[in-house]
Amino acid sequence: MRIALFCSLLAALPSRAQIPAPPAWVQDAVFYQVFPERFRNGDPTNDPTHASLDFPENVPADAWRVSPWTGDWYARADWERALGPDFYDHGVFLRRYGGDLQGVLDQLGYLDSLGVTALYFNPVFYAPSLHKYDAASYHHIDPYFGPDPEGDLAQMARETSDPATWRWTSADSLFLRLLREAHARGMRVVLDGVFNHSGMRFFAFEDLRRNQQRSPYRDWYVVTRWDDPATTESEFDWQGWWGYKPLPVFADNADTTDLAAGPKDYVFAITRRWMDPDGNGDPADGIDGWRLDVANEVPPGFWADWNALVRRLNPEAYTVAEVWDDAAAFLAAGGFHATKNYHGFAIPTYEFAVKGRLPASGFAQQLAERFGTYAPETARALLNLTDSHDTDRLASMLVNRGRPANYDRENGPRGAADYDVGAPGPRERDLQRLIVTLQMAMPGAPMLYYGDEAGMWGADDPDDRKPMVWPDLVYEPERGHPRGQARRADPVAFDHDLFAFHQAAIRLRGQLPSLRRGTFEVLAADAAAQTLAFARRVSGEEVVVMLNRSDEEQRIALPRRRGSPLVPIFASRGDLSQIPSIVITFHESGEVTYTHPIPPRTAVVFRQMTDRDVRPNGLNE
Repeated sequence: MRIALFCSLLAALPSRAQIPAPPAWVQDAVFYQVFPERFRNGDPTNDPTHASLDFPENVPADAWRVSPWTGDWYARADWERALGPDFYDHGVFLRRYGGDLQGVLDQLGYLDSLGVTALYFNPVFYAPSLHKYDAASYHHIDPYFGPDPEGDLAQMARETSDPATWRWTSADSLFLRLLREAHARGMRVVLDGVFNHSGMRFFAFEDLRRNQQRSPYRDWYVVTRWDDPATTESEFDWQGWWGYKPLPVFADNADTTDLAAGPKDYVFAITRRWMDPDGNGDPADGIDGWRLDVANEVPPGFWADWNALVRRLNPEAYTVAEVWDDAAAFLAAGGFHATKNYHGFAIPTYEFAVKGRLPASGFAQQLAERFGTYAPETARALLNLTDSHDTDRLASMLVNRGRPANYDRENGPRGAADYDVGAPGPRERDLQRLIVTLQMAMPGAPMLYYGDEAGMWGADDPDDRKPMVWPDLVYEPERGHPRGQARRADPVAFDHDLFAFHQAAIRLRGQLPSLRRGTFEVLAADAAAQTLAFARRVSGEEVVVMLNRSDEEQRIALPRRRGSPLVPIFASRGDLSQIPSIVITFHESGEVTYTHPIPPRTAVVFRQMTDRDVRPNGLNE
């Protein structure tokens, strides 16, 4: 596809919405997603207990145990088998592995060595589930992430929704220490805010269930039926998130333009608490931003007011909404800086680079259109991810690339019997490195899902939430299958080569301003060859990225471009020294062609040739 077509496509797009300019630091950031319960168990003395489970009544207290970190993921404990035969229905969601904040603190050096500069935490607030999207409180860190769970719980029981009653627990204090140590390393910290619903153990909902219409929280939730005290049974009912009762939904105001006053005031109070912990007006001791769960299910009027508060507290704070489709209008209405870029990056990349269903020309068109929807400063702040806690892992997407599934649909053995749970092979790793190179070379801030850099694989939830694979631990091979099918035994170990590749790719992005701040222009796209080439340019620096998804070497011919010849400086696989800058072919017809040979399943990054690339003595040197 020719460059002129892309220019015309961009020109035809509607005028860009007025989205607030993001903080400058975001365009230079590389994010890392931490799923706290599965990242690292740094303090076994605070491990979850049977009573702390979200549904403790479903498993006998005397049988339940914390699961072994290094065990075979599909091996079932005795207490799981006693619950029933199904891996997914009988036990796996009641497992706990003991990941905590101390584990993150202990591994800040690891994250620093990888090159990440911003940490996004899945929810860390008090909640009984393993994922913490069912909050029991937003003004406290989960006690089982801190050093004194019992003491913290006792203190929390004496508090109300009034911020004057709130004190700092030991888990809170440990989190504030984590903030200080991350900041000292130059790392930003972004927390997950879930302001659409709470869990059933949330203090306001518990009071509401107990006191009904007499509760001071009677207007906080969508109650569909009150209990009739004249009967022996409780008729109390409420709206659950997508019908799921354990996640009661916060109420909107009367005209549905905002959250109800009670939950809104509370969310504003906890926002101040975590963004300026000592309340002195200096946000340096607070978090650096928020990722907002199911943001488009909360009225934009609330978000506009909330984002204004965030910017008053810290003008450098970053807010990113979880929206899976075109988000431009929503970001503008709510005052967000960016979205998790499923629509503009993750899904098109899945269709082209993983599935091979979207031709390179269509992929190039989608990239140009969807990034072009945003002003350049917004595009540079979009959160570019490939996978997350909501999808199967990138490596497993590639193992299953031949299946007729869509992104985040039927991508696990829980709903698809033909899903392959096995480890990736060399071909899948080649494509994984190609995709990561693309991620690091695109406009927007790349975000890695914990463990992808270590070689982890896994199907959709819950198999994408295995305990992190660490180089200092010895793991059992993965032999089991959740549906009892035969499979090979796959060794589980930290992949040092893949980690080193991620280090190099992140370092490349940090070294080249054009990859972080440059313009984006598609130069060539060939559907038959499965190749793509694009340029990133800023302040006289040009970098050209060429991708070959196919299994054969492909030669990419670029249109006439200004500037000096190109020199390869990074390859996602193989020996960089074996990749020529250009091949000049003289045809019998007299035609001369200039092409760039790209090895199979490889991404190559080129820079402009400089004087240091030219041998001063010619061929005699």
